[in-house]
Amino acid sequence: MRGRRKPPAAPLPQRDGIDAVRVRLPEDPEGRWASVGAHLADRFGGAIGVDRVAGMLAAGRFVWADGVAVRGSEPYAAGRCLWFHRDFAPEEPVPFPVGVVYRDERIVVADKPHFLATTPRGRHITETAVARLRRELDLPALQPAHRLDRLTAGLVLFVVRPEDRGAYQTLFRDRLVRKEYEAVAPYDPELALPRTVRSRIVKERGVLAAREEAGEANSESRVELVEHRGPLGRYRLVPATGRTHQLRVHMNALGLPIVHDPLYPVVVAEGAADDFSRPLQLLARVLEFTDPVGGEPRRFASGLRLSAWPEG
Repeated sequence: MRGRRKPPAAPLPQRDGIDAVRVRLPEDPEGRWASVGAHLADRFGGAIGVDRVAGMLAAGRFVWADGVAVRGSEPYAAGRCLWFHRDFAPEEPVPFPVGVVYRDERIVVADKPHFLATTPRGRHITETAVARLRRELDLPALQPAHRLDRLTAGLVLFVVRPEDRGAYQTLFRDRLVRKEYEAVAPYDPELALPRTVRSRIVKERGVLAAREEAGEANSESRVELVEHRGPLGRYRLVPATGRTHQLRVHMNALGLPIVHDPLYPVVVAEGAADDFSRPLQLLARVLEFTDPVGGEPRRFASGLRLSAWPEG
């Protein structure tokens, strides 16, 4: 079996920690596009307007692999690649730093704050952990080995060199990483803990909250009470699987919704602005694994604390 051909290097540097977009000109058996400009207008005009596409061409913002600006009048040729930078909509800055717990020539282990997405998606592009770290550490090739939910704080493993990324991603895919979380939620003296929760979790695209339904379990979490103070408890959560919102769903199912959770049990209106004074009280506390490149055991612990459980 032939391996995938490595995509050509981008002729444009990153902007704000974000790569340029690569566009491969598709086959055109019907001869719809006489010129490159006609194709770009057809491809992107519906999203940003034909006049905006023409303006980007005139400004030299589309370039070929050799860095030469694309001329809209150039004859269309399927298979060629060009690059450009998107215009980013203004984003509300997340007012918390990304901490670096560990760094060497292969990996960066970061302490991601609440409200910061791990990777660009939707309306969160430059205000993401990977974009910030690329800029702050001057590591343009940095990529995450896994994702941590935007509202959850704590440890995220990033890979410095592209050739190593697959090895570290495989650790997470094959469940060879032990992950330990901490949460603050209501305390129920009648609930017997520790316990292992198993259920079938379904998350539909476009629906904010996941749900549990009947059927074979596809998720498993260990829930332990560490201590309690009055109506609140501090919990250790150890997931054996990684379904979307798994820990939040399982805690809610136990009658222990995590403090400040905007989805469980009640969904806050979509599009509501983040309230930075009320972060979800869920923290990715520990990552443990055997390094797939060096072979050494690794254990990292977050330096963050949950605001609803101050030191006392």
